[in-house]
Amino acid sequence: MNLLLLEDADFVGVDRVRLSGRRLKHLHEVHRAAAGDRLRVGRLGGLMGEGHLLSLDEAHAELEVELTQAAPAKLPLTLVLALPRPKMLKRTLQTIAAMGVPRLVLVNSYRVEKSFWQTPFLEAEAIREQLILGLEQARDTLLPEVLIEKRFKPFVEDRLPLLAAGSLGLVGHPGDHPPCPRAVEGPVTLAIGPEGGWIPYEVELLGQAAGLRPVQLGERILRVETAVPALLARLF
Repeated sequence: MNLLLLEDADFVGVDRVRLSGRRLKHLHEVHRAAAGDRLRVGRLGGLMGEGHLLSLDEAHAELEVELTQAAPAKLPLTLVLALPRPKMLKRTLQTIAAMGVPRLVLVNSYRVEKSFWQTPFLEAEAIREQLILGLEQARDTLLPEVLIEKRFKPFVEDRLPLLAAGSLGLVGHPGDHPPCPRAVEGPVTLAIGPEGGWIPYEVELLGQAAGLRPVQLGERILRVETAVPALLARLF
């Protein structure tokens, strides 16, 4: 935890917060904090700054905070991602939050197993939990927007064109395609398929309906949790 994230309910005064639960445990066991310490803090959805630890016991921690710093800028990106397997979804949510993705769309695909959509990790609170872990890692306070689209064709035909308007549209897909561009300036809409890749129909529809063209990273087939940071690092 490189940033102690504060929520509105934590504030007991204009500049005072009281913490318990997971963050209190982290202060004890990881930070090994003591009264008088100064910690990096941020208000979820707001500014970052410094917290002065006034008191710490087994039940609560109380801090005086000064929040003056804006959160780091997000990437100019909409990421469309075929729903990964549940355990990989958790790690991927943390990664996209840490890397500054402002909008994630989880979509269905022919090669996405139906059982994946039944995972409790898709519940709003479970998604939020993983995103917060990513924000804490990267020192950010702004949660990404996460959209869930279970019907591929209606999404690509009816909603994706609006989301992708005015951006460079790309489909990460192995094969005989141009290499993924580097150091792009301007907004990007990037679609990344499941581990088995998009099927040809899906690649074609992404191009025809929303103007997304396929690009590749080379001959190696990467796991989703590897492909996401590799593509983002290359693009930005």
